[in-house]
Amino acid sequence: MTRRVALRAGLALGAAGGLAGIADLAASDAGARSPGEPLRIGYLPITDAAPLLVAHEQGHFARAGVATQRPVLFRSWESLAQAFLAGEVEVVHLLMPFAVQLRYALSAPVKILAWNHTNGSALTVSNGVRDLRELAGRQVAVPFWWSIHNVVVQQMLRAAGLTPVVRQAPAADQGTVQLLVLSPADMVPALQVGTIGGYIVADPFNAVAEAKNVGRIQRFVGDVWRDHACCVVVAREDLLDQSPDRARALTDGLVAAQRWVDGHRPDAAKLLSGQRYLPQPLPAITRALSYPAGHGAPHHPDWQGQRIGFEPYPYASYTTSLVNAMRETVVDGDKSFVDGLRAGEVHRDLVDDRFVRASLGGLPAGLTRTEEVQPQ
Repeated sequence: MTRRVALRAGLALGAAGGLAGIADLAASDAGARSPGEPLRIGYLPITDAAPLLVAHEQGHFARAGVATQRPVLFRSWESLAQAFLAGEVEVVHLLMPFAVQLRYALSAPVKILAWNHTNGSALTVSNGVRDLRELAGRQVAVPFWWSIHNVVVQQMLRAAGLTPVVRQAPAADQGTVQLLVLSPADMVPALQVGTIGGYIVADPFNAVAEAKNVGRIQRFVGDVWRDHACCVVVAREDLLDQSPDRARALTDGLVAAQRWVDGHRPDAAKLLSGQRYLPQPLPAITRALSYPAGHGAPHHPDWQGQRIGFEPYPYASYTTSLVNAMRETVVDGDKSFVDGLRAGEVHRDLVDDRFVRASLGGLPAGLTRTEEVQPQ
């Protein structure tokens, strides 16, 4: 089979078997490209992707010494991961729980180089919902089973006395809420017609719902788990082993882009919009990058949970807490791989932080932090 035919076959198998059918594609295509060719970047059209997109568009990668092709837009996390495993792209931003699944459920050659961003997501509900308990008997959409969104929304529902379920009709009298996976682009229309009672996802889809007056932000995810990592920068392990200089250049360019976006948010929104990288309207992208303090009635105003952040250093405490939280998360599929993980050892195996440490010019002020998670 040609690579394209093999990839299409992998897509079908992945849809039927939760990605299990594409594991062989990753191994068969590894090392197929010349080390001198520009790296290929994949992304989803969400503000989470901003650092990778800005790093390419503004030449941060090029100045750091690594050539990159124009980033390729994908419409779903599954298709992005499948392209990554098949060697169609070498660098992507990926949901961190999804990266855990790929490495430990499929033995995929995945390595986390750095955090791509912190915060940047919210739970958006229909305008008539004022309390989480009013979601009983309704459906709530998540972008992917193994996402911080699914992890956190289940913590929030349980704290409100509700029970998250999958493949089971929700019942208001039983206090159950059915979770289902929708692509981010489908969430706003589903909320508008009343198919779902809410969704939890990355921006700018929450800002879009507010702009269209079809929903309201109930709570930012950063107000539940302080400065959590949603998407991380993932590279193929063979790239790190064979071209460590390019891996260092990647993190140099990434860190430079993160710093620029953080200090130039309206300009970053303009750079990303106009169908250049993100299809959403400029006002929604601008709003997503610069929500005002107090937006969404935060429980913890001092956390600044409404503000997407750009902290690249991957804290081990977060990895450990995330793996433990994944064990308690309901998904539609096999989760036995999580039960066999030793949470304290995952970080050392999954994350390679030597490059981002060098890019930062040393270590952050503290190598450890205490995770603050308050879903109630």
